[in-house]
Order: sequence, then structure tokens, then C-alpha cells
Amino acid sequence: MDNTEPVLNLKFYRGEDLYSDGEVEERLLALCRSGRPMQEILMEETEWAILYHLSDVRENVLDWYAFDPKASLLEIGSGCGAVTGLFCRSVNRVVCNDLSKRRSTINAVRNGHHGNLEIFVGNFEDLVLEETFDYVTLIGVFEYAGYYISHGEPYAQMLQRVKRFLKPGGKLLLAIENKFGLKYWAGAAEDHTAGYFDGIQNYAGIRGVRTFSKPEITGLLEQAGFRENEFYYPMPDYKLPTAVYSDRFLPRKGMLDPMTTSYDRDRYVMFDEAAAYEALAADGQFPYFANSFLIISTLG
Repeated sequence: MDNTEPVLNLKFYRGEDLYSDGEVEERLLALCRSGRPMQEILMEETEWAILYHLSDVRENVLDWYAFDPKASLLEIGSGCGAVTGLFCRSVNRVVCNDLSKRRSTINAVRNGHHGNLEIFVGNFEDLVLEETFDYVTLIGVFEYAGYYISHGEPYAQMLQRVKRFLKPGGKLLLAIENKFGLKYWAGAAEDHTAGYFDGIQNYAGIRGVRTFSKPEITGLLEQAGFRENEFYYPMPDYKLPTAVYSDRFLPRKGMLDPMTTSYDRDRYVMFDEAAAYEALAADGQFPYFANSFLIISTLG
């Protein structure tokens, strides 16, 4: 693997490194610099963070999408580059933004050899770029807007800021958990708080992070000017998807795994999720209870 690192445009607005997961990031960087085959690493490592950041299954969320190969793309919250490589292979120019210098360095080691990657480090709220893009992505990022957008309505403001970086007719690609995802009713802890039923109870007493139901996030997008919103349903979720359904092709009997796996923490098993999903699908309710959404929104 060619580990050429692109120049990092280091723009630190509030300190040297705005976010870090600590020691695991040092391990991730060392593994990426080792030159060892990624599949070999994943076969040996058992830690969730290693699987989450390095598995190529992460790319399944969008590897089917027909990107314009001449296009440009801004990836907000690019992290360790789990899907950056897919973008670099799919479009002409990729610009990444992330809070973490360490994560951005990992991304550069993994994906710098593509030659069309540029990385800016700093808070998206403070990011200043002259260019606009054909695509902007928020993959597992929008739910954290309450932490890094200093505004009374951070989620609405986040979408307004995203619009500034999109060309007319440009597309926002957004992946996020559904707060009413069936796995949460069935006993899985909320992905961001580690509490049980927090999203279902509308994040009572919790600040900084939240996910949304399908009607809620549709409303936010429409208010921001995204009038065309196509919903897709990665299963078991957008993090490690094995299938991506759409309103044109929803799951049918026998298509869903028995239970949503929890890799990072213990969970309860309250009922047979696959059987419940099949009943919901038969009743036309699968989209409302899908574990997560991938939304492709067109500005205009």
C-alpha cells in the first residue's frame, strides 16, 4: 500500500486538536502505517473501534451510488477515512474536514495515494472555502451538530451552512440513525448515549446529540431548502451495512437477519427483530422503524 500523505491544511481554531478518542487512535495510525493487508489486521483485532474505523464494509453505504466521476465532493466529519477512499475512487476531487488532527493523519495515510484528496482540520462551523461542491456528505455527523454548532437551533443551522458549500442542484448525502429504529425498542442501547430508550423518549435531559424520526428529519431538510429527499434504509444500520433498501424496494419475508448485532456494548433481546420487521413491512411501516437512514437530498 502506498502511504503517501497529502499536505494537511491545518487550521486550528480552538486549540491544537479539537477531538480525540485517545490511545486507540495511535494504534489505528500505527496499523495503517504498517503496510499490512487490512483484512489480515481485522482478522486479528477484536476491538470495536478497529473494526468500525478500518472495515471496508463501511463503504457499502454508498458504493452502489452512481457518482459523477467529474464531480467534486466535500466530506464533513471524515474521521479516519472509512469512506473517504470510496469518494476518492468515485469523483475527481475530494475535500475532507474533521475536528481531529490525529484522525485526519490516519485518513491521509490510508487515502493520500489517490492523489485527489485535500484535508482541512478544524471545526466545520469555522471552515472557510471559496469553492462549492457537487456533493456534500454527512455520514454519522449530523447527530452531533449540537456539540460544535454554536446556535440555538444547531441542526437547522448545520444544514444552512452545508448549503453554502453546494453548487445549485448539488446533493447532500446524509446517513444517520433513526431514533425510532426497531433495534432500540428491542433492547439495543442508544448508539450515542449508551442509555436504553433515550431516543424513543426524545432525549429527555440529554444535550448535544440527537437523532430524528423520518418525518422530523424530512421537515428539517425541507425547511433548509432541500425539496427532493430520497430515503434509503441501510441494514442492519449505516455503519456496517450488508444491504441498502429503498422505497422502491423494501425488504420482504426472509431478507432480514434475526437480530441487530451490538459490537460495542451489551444489549437486551426483547423480541425477534426479524419477525417484527416482517410484520411491519407487511403493514407498510418498515421505513418508519428502519434502524437508520441514508438520505440523498437535492438543493433547489
